[in-house]
Amino acid sequence: MKLYGIPNCDTVKKARTWLTGQGHEYDWHDFKKEGVDAALLQSWVNAIGWEPLLNRQGTTWRKLDDATQAGVTDAASAIAVMQANPSVIKRPVLDRDGKISVGFKPEQYQTLFAD
Repeated sequence: MKLYGIPNCDTVKKARTWLTGQGHEYDWHDFKKEGVDAALLQSWVNAIGWEPLLNRQGTTWRKLDDATQAGVTDAASAIAVMQANPSVIKRPVLDRDGKISVGFKPEQYQTLFAD
């Protein structure tokens, strides 16, 4: 199992605390230090689509110029923006045995780990 995000994100902190508190071990991938490659983003897009991955509510998205925002119209353009600006990816992304989950809510994770 691997958790992707940035360490200073409150939602990521909550997810990490929940996972540790429930006794789940996970590998950590820091977008800020390690970046994110296009192949990984493509695999997530294939699994859940590009829209759930793109955080249009966040500060990073709002700081992008209008032309960049307007240019995100499909998976390829979304992947390019997410790769260039990893903080625009909705966080955290959890990969549990190939099952991709985006964001964190305790009840969402409880359901995910129920099976």
